[in-house]
Amino acid sequence: MPSDFARIAAASVRVHLGDVEKNKQEILARMRVLEAQGVQVAVFPELCVTGYTLGDLLAHETVQRAAFTAVKEIAAQTGDMAVIVGLPVNQRGRLFNCAAVLQGGLVRGLVPKTYLPNGNEFYETRWFVSAAQADRDFNQDGVRCPLAADLLFDRGDFSFAVEICEDLWTPIPPSSQYAVEGADIILNPSASNALVSKQAYRRELLTQQSGRLYAGYAYACAGFGESTSDLVFCGYTGVFENGRILAEGQRFTLTGDNAVADIDVQRLRYQRQRNGSFHQMERRKIPMTLVPLPMAEHTAEKQQLLRPIAPLPFVPGGALREEHLEEIVRIQCTGLATRLSAIRCEHPVVGVSGGLDSTLALLVGVRALDMLGLPHTGLIAITMPGMGTGKRTKSNADRLMETLGVTALEISIEKAVRQHFADIGQDEAKHDVTYENSQARERTQILMDVANKVGGIVLGTGDMSEAALGFSTYNGDHMSMYNVNCSVPKTLVKSLVQYLSEHDFGGAVRDVCRDVIATPISPELLPVTDGELCQRTEDIVGDYTLNDFFLYHMLDSGSGPDRLKRLALQAFDGVYGEAEIDTRLSAFTRRFFAQQYKRNCVPDGPKVGSISLSPRGDWRMPSDMSDALWRK
Repeated sequence: MPSDFARIAAASVRVHLGDVEKNKQEILARMRVLEAQGVQVAVFPELCVTGYTLGDLLAHETVQRAAFTAVKEIAAQTGDMAVIVGLPVNQRGRLFNCAAVLQGGLVRGLVPKTYLPNGNEFYETRWFVSAAQADRDFNQDGVRCPLAADLLFDRGDFSFAVEICEDLWTPIPPSSQYAVEGADIILNPSASNALVSKQAYRRELLTQQSGRLYAGYAYACAGFGESTSDLVFCGYTGVFENGRILAEGQRFTLTGDNAVADIDVQRLRYQRQRNGSFHQMERRKIPMTLVPLPMAEHTAEKQQLLRPIAPLPFVPGGALREEHLEEIVRIQCTGLATRLSAIRCEHPVVGVSGGLDSTLALLVGVRALDMLGLPHTGLIAITMPGMGTGKRTKSNADRLMETLGVTALEISIEKAVRQHFADIGQDEAKHDVTYENSQARERTQILMDVANKVGGIVLGTGDMSEAALGFSTYNGDHMSMYNVNCSVPKTLVKSLVQYLSEHDFGGAVRDVCRDVIATPISPELLPVTDGELCQRTEDIVGDYTLNDFFLYHMLDSGSGPDRLKRLALQAFDGVYGEAEIDTRLSAFTRRFFAQQYKRNCVPDGPKVGSISLSPRGDWRMPSDMSDALWRK
């Protein structure tokens, strides 16, 4: 496995109640399956060596001795993969519900359960005592290891801790403290019975706990073979990461199932660093006991991650896609409506090019006016055709403004720009950066002056991808009075335009927006040929799909170039080759670091997702730093 990921398994096996030898064989057989999948740590259910529902027989020496012998035999067959199994452990007349951590042929530690359920269908205090009564040093039957709840197992590339079943359901689970002490992953061997509606609650509990802790969490529950005198166990298995479900096994099977997933340890650690309150929780006065788990030497080889790597990480998908798109739109519209209300402004002003970004800003502006009960005519939409304006985009802009019922103005920039060229001695035949930027700044001047004239504010249309790449004219389209698109990446703009046009407007607006979406992205600053665009943005900055992919993983998990390349190779397998990814990643890195000076003075605007480039919020970086380390 790459050192920044951990392959974790939660496994449920068939229980042979009271038959320790058969339970041992079930566990060993499943271990071999998981080892073949490259699993690094596997957790099995609570008391899986004996069966959880053995009742008063758990207190019998015959059962305890057989269970401990079986665990030593399982340990002897462990290699690099760490294995957690459950058994009753007797220490000087006190019986503990334990999870044994096995690795490299040895019992590395015994973790007793801290909180014992004692009500309704559970009565564990009949047999067990809490971890608080354990003596830390265990030395019996040829096994010497720590016996304590606060053990932190160090795999080198990541660390994990264990809490058992009920521990998770308490007001302050032990795992909360374990995470603060440095556990990247929590493993939970459990025997939680099945009840109507309980599965949804259990899944939500696991999701929430992994999210609060910025941790990975693997949960393995007892299943088929436990006594059904009063209860049924479903054998649920799941692996979670920072509030997300990575993998779940099937429930109610006769043989049990596995949930195997790759947990992104680097992302977890990066998110913990960024969250100041995480480290404000008081640490233990006595540190957790660190238990090293030596890793075998492996030859480095490329291995596909089990977790899917989405090529469009900013774009919502699945069953909640429309709900998430609606939430984004509401954030944009509420942000704008709040600003307009606060400054008593009824006239937002926006430049409309017929492209994606300005279309989104226009639709958001209209919906914000609807929220405030103001007429659409209060929005001043301006087309400013110039030397690079195409027939298709100009037509779409005109149709869009007409169907939305906004106040539409057309102000050509050609005469003013040509006068400006004459004033500064710019050769109009020289299509350089001055040629292009002069047009962008002229358009911004028109928007600002019209806003002053009507007592309005200029809506920014530039998106987050353009800010990341610096693809804007400084003090041109770079500037506005409130930018509703500032934290919306280019790959998401298309989805939002489609969603708004279909759900809020429909009809002619929907038809125009479909053509806007189908139009190639262009800044429209170079002369057209026969009315058609000759300038394509992605010919200049590269495919926005790759750029947004790099941006997301760089800011979400602190990924460096080597990791970005590895993730991209998997996400875009069969789409982009290694050479293309190398080229685009190099260009992205160069532009991202060189253009911070523009991001350090951007207008206000709403943050809509987990990532933003606002210097007042998520991203602070000096404008004059070197990119040598990243480029190297």
